Amino acid sequence: MAESRSEEVKLLGMWVSPFSRRIEIALTLKGVPYEFSEQDITNKSSLLLQLNPVHKMIPVLVHNGKPISESLVILEYIDDTWPNNPILPQDPYDRAMARFWAKFVDQQIYVAAMKMVGKIGEERDAAVEATRDLLKLLEKELVGKDFLGGTSLGFVDIVATLVAFWLMRTDEIIGVKIVPVEMFPEIHRWVKNLLQNDVVKNCIPPEDEHLKYIKARMDSLKIKSV
Repeated sequence: MAESRSEEVKLLGMWVSPFSRRIEIALTLKGVPYEFSEQDITNKSSLLLQLNPVHKMIPVLVHNGKPISESLVILEYIDDTWPNNPILPQDPYDRAMARFWAKFVDQQIYVAAMKMVGKIGEERDAAVEATRDLLKLLEKELVGKDFLGGTSLGFVDIVATLVAFWLMRTDEIIGVKIVPVEMFPEIHRWVKNLLQNDVVKNCIPPEDEHLKYIKARMDSLKIKSV
């Protein structure tokens, strides 16, 4: 456990958000006690707007009164501030590659996957194929590794929980198996490794409640699910 220095650590997040959950994973791995403040993105609190006036989004980490926003930035801040149990590699090249793959997950896989939401027929199939093409690159990166960070859970693994516990849970909603095991055996093996980590297991939302929330959210936005 990290040494307690009477620090204020508060996380403004949302229980279903992969971007919020990844911060919880990092803080828990570091043994950093924190206060969690559940936010409603459909009715943003004055506190959220005050602490993140630029993006007005979660997550926001508040450390001793100073707010930090954007999940990748927050993860690096956590690793710099509490250096025990490092999540980023020490080697400069390896650190650069970790940042590269983390951005790949957020800026390419996530963006492509979101285009599947509410689509049917040929539009949906095209979006699924585009997402799979990107996932094939992640699949290749996992060959011969237990984790995307190498032999232990690291920065990219924490970011890519978005794939493991959000994207891979939406088959029923999208209407097609997006990450079939026969096409992505390495990704499925990696997910099993993630689930053997107690911190990850305890920091992901319960699947039934998670899917129930997504369906309700889609209904409220009048987005069709299959």
